[in-house]
Amino acid sequence: MDMLWITLSLAAIILGLAGVVLPLLPGTPLLFGGLWLLAWTDGFARVSEFTIVALGILAVLAWGIDYIAATLGVQRVGASRMAVAGAAIGTVLGLAAGLVGVLIGPVLGAIAGEWLARRNGAQASRAGLAAGISFLLGTVAKIGIAFAMVGIFAVAWLL
Repeated sequence: MDMLWITLSLAAIILGLAGVVLPLLPGTPLLFGGLWLLAWTDGFARVSEFTIVALGILAVLAWGIDYIAATLGVQRVGASRMAVAGAAIGTVLGLAAGLVGVLIGPVLGAIAGEWLARRNGAQASRAGLAAGISFLLGTVAKIGIAFAMVGIFAVAWLL
């Protein structure tokens, strides 16, 4: 029975790491679930509950980056509230549209929101560019957090 749980946890960890960059897979929740399950199979003897809580906090942070990265980037370039809302809506709608949607949803949402608010093509383009760059930086941050989670777990497991 332990082998089944270990296999499931390793599968969740692998799928979670893939899901950090692939849309439609809940990356960090799967990763966290796999790490938690692996610690649970050992009765939390090697990895403490404190470590699991810390990993949970990191997982929530990484998950939240998806939703806030584009909106923060749009705010930095002085875009309107409608552009910020557009970037947030574009991010959520983009998640349902797959990889292409995830990449262009925040950009198109920010452009549309800024265009509706100010009818200024240059400012709308800046808002879209900021949303795109922020999304890419957010993805890099999520990847870093995911590998930090695995590293923290590995150190706790080995020590």
